[in-house]
Amino acid sequence: MADTKTSSIDVDDPKVPTNTTGESKNDTHFAAERGHVATDQHGHSLVHIDPKVEARLRWKIDLYVVPTVALLYLFCFIDRANVGNAKIAFLERDLGMAGYDYNALLSVFYISYIVFEIPSNIMCKWVGPGWFIPGISLGFGICSLATAFVQTKAQASGVRFLLGIFEAGMMPGIAYYLSRWYRRAELTFRLSLYIVMAPLAGAFGGLLASGILSLDHVGSVRGWRMIFLVEGIITIGLSVIAFFTLTDRPATARWLTAEEQDMAIARVKAERVTTTEVLDAMNVKKLLKGMANPVTFSTALIFLLNNITVQGLAFFLPTIVKTIYPDKSTVTQQLYTVPPYIVGAFFTLLLPLISTLADRRQVFMILSAPTVMIGYIMFLAVDKPQVRYGATFLITSTVYALGPITNSQVSANVISDTSRTSAIALNVMLGNIGGLVSTWSFLPWDAPNYHIGNGLNLATSGTVLVISTLALLWMKQDNRKRESRSVEEELAGLSQQQVQDLDYKNPAFRWHP
Repeated sequence: MADTKTSSIDVDDPKVPTNTTGESKNDTHFAAERGHVATDQHGHSLVHIDPKVEARLRWKIDLYVVPTVALLYLFCFIDRANVGNAKIAFLERDLGMAGYDYNALLSVFYISYIVFEIPSNIMCKWVGPGWFIPGISLGFGICSLATAFVQTKAQASGVRFLLGIFEAGMMPGIAYYLSRWYRRAELTFRLSLYIVMAPLAGAFGGLLASGILSLDHVGSVRGWRMIFLVEGIITIGLSVIAFFTLTDRPATARWLTAEEQDMAIARVKAERVTTTEVLDAMNVKKLLKGMANPVTFSTALIFLLNNITVQGLAFFLPTIVKTIYPDKSTVTQQLYTVPPYIVGAFFTLLLPLISTLADRRQVFMILSAPTVMIGYIMFLAVDKPQVRYGATFLITSTVYALGPITNSQVSANVISDTSRTSAIALNVMLGNIGGLVSTWSFLPWDAPNYHIGNGLNLATSGTVLVISTLALLWMKQDNRKRESRSVEEELAGLSQQQVQDLDYKNPAFRWHP
């Protein structure tokens, strides 16, 4: 599975012309070459590939690309959220924390996480995901390991700040990386295959934490420190393996034949209007176009609001469960956090799968909101522990699915690789501002009912419903306006580079709701 890794700025190399199976004999090689487009001026694909041949290629890519990034993201989320498991295992007591100290510890992580989001994804494109993703994984694994040995609040805060720097590039980096391999309609489900690791991390993290805490010690390390020690070592091991297994891009994949490399490049390029290469050189104009894109911004705002709930669950679900079942042992409380995450994982795969089959994303953002709203209404209106515990299942059934759906949506509504880099980074950056808000949504003095936190999440889910609906109506209206524009007249006299720099402003481009 090893491959030659070079900077992603080295765009797709032309191959010796070869025949492909089915209808496509020369067009995939032609479209794969740098300098050749794979669409006409109106955005219609010039590439024809036998569906059976393409299905075999897609399955091969799935097997070689997705498992590595999914495992890395699993432990990325575990290393971030295990502080919630450590909290109910007496982390606060041992570090002398009181009042808002725990909330502040969570916030420190998000400060660096947010600041480094966009620079990190730009660096991912410049260095190449094949090196960058394993590199940052190694970094946050070391940070998790170091947390096992902190003795003060200041030391814990410093390590969490570093953890945020390394983890900042993980979610947008993997989303950007997968966009190199998959068509628009295929991407949502493939994103779900790694983002599902977030709820699985909650479930597996709870199981792993309860198992680790059942041990008396690991070496000289005891108590909650064992959680960080063991999980950090596992992350480091996976990162080292990823340096050898993560393939940077189709053109350098040794496990693809020359024909398959051409096909992998051509099929992605065929969805990008008048684009002459899949991996273009860094361009400031295109970076700005990716962030100024109206669909990128509205989707990122939805992800911000949604992430207040997602990250709040990661950090506070153990605490919420403890207030529901205060008489249970710490290990039992950890285990009670597992079932809601299992339900979340199931729907994180199911909803993006349906989205992929329908090639629609916006409607799923709309449909995600009502179940979350009902869940938080139950928290606010009912005191019975069983009802509140049931509400967590309603909430987790849709909130995690918006991770793959929103990242896929911003990816689908830009043209160039560079714009995609900044669009995905902005989406995740705003999402993590929501994570920062979540660290202050469940305050100590508001326990055990947490009216402020539950009320805030009810409000954010309601706002998601409104924004996602308005965005869908706007996309449909703007597409109707674009139908009346003359592509030939507007593009007349422009060079190929000027046309490519238009990105979503190209009159031939259509929004993909």
